[in-house]
Amino acid sequence: MRPITGHDELALFSQLPYVLNEELTDDLAAGRRRPEWMWVALRGDRLIARAAWWSRSAGDAPLILDILDIEEGVAGSDHVDVGVRLLQTAMAAALPNGTRPPEYSRFVPPDWRENAMTRQAVEDRMTVLERTGARLFVERLRLEWRPQSPVPEPNGRLVFRPVRDGDELVALMSSVLDGTLDAHSRDDLTRMSVREAAVRHYEDELARYTSPRDWWRIATLPDGQPVGFVVPARNDYNAIIAYIAVLPAHRGNGYIDDILAEGTRILAEQHVPRIRASTDLGNIPMANAFRRAGYINFEREINMTWG
Repeated sequence: MRPITGHDELALFSQLPYVLNEELTDDLAAGRRRPEWMWVALRGDRLIARAAWWSRSAGDAPLILDILDIEEGVAGSDHVDVGVRLLQTAMAAALPNGTRPPEYSRFVPPDWRENAMTRQAVEDRMTVLERTGARLFVERLRLEWRPQSPVPEPNGRLVFRPVRDGDELVALMSSVLDGTLDAHSRDDLTRMSVREAAVRHYEDELARYTSPRDWWRIATLPDGQPVGFVVPARNDYNAIIAYIAVLPAHRGNGYIDDILAEGTRILAEQHVPRIRASTDLGNIPMANAFRRAGYINFEREINMTWG
């Protein structure tokens, strides 16, 4: 059990299949991954388990444990035990002592519970994590819009204008945290104030996007009263709806459809091949809004946390 030596061992690391394999070369080159964060368990030249962390940019600490795979039916040992030993060894070596391990994130098929083999693989990985002290935090829908889907024309109910500055957006983000159904936001609110949670999300995520900020939109009534906002953006991989919300006083009026349509229009005008978004499985109103807008649920995401 050891970390890989560098780019020369990417083929070895990729022997176990996963959609993120195709991003490993670029991630290593950009510093979003490091060889010392990419661990393998080998029997001879055969890969029997692997684990890896990812960060948003070079120089950052590990942000997410997003790769954990174990070969099924490892000879001479239970494959879950191998996964546990690898993860424990890798965490002890790659993570600072005394720190809470980064969150685990795994993309799985949308029907993973219905397929016996897929379900077993997902549950085996979750067992590995549970045996190292993690617990299920939330399951999320991963959504995608493609250019074949139509975008509704504006209906005139709302007026859209650019966000003036970060302070304006943080103030609106603080407002929408009231009654939020998002599990990560609700967890933040157990440890910090509403404004602190909004500032953290803005600084750690939204402010890092290099796509134009004039894509960001505030939705208002014709008299200028804010109703909600949307943050269309581009991350290192795709065009995305990074944040979308309706202010509490205006929920229940169907404005989310108009706001999502505006964000989708802005990105569609860039002639992108797809637009990605995500929302918690339990956030049924938001999931329904994406469905009505032509977004399909192409994957789910399993998030697990320690502590």
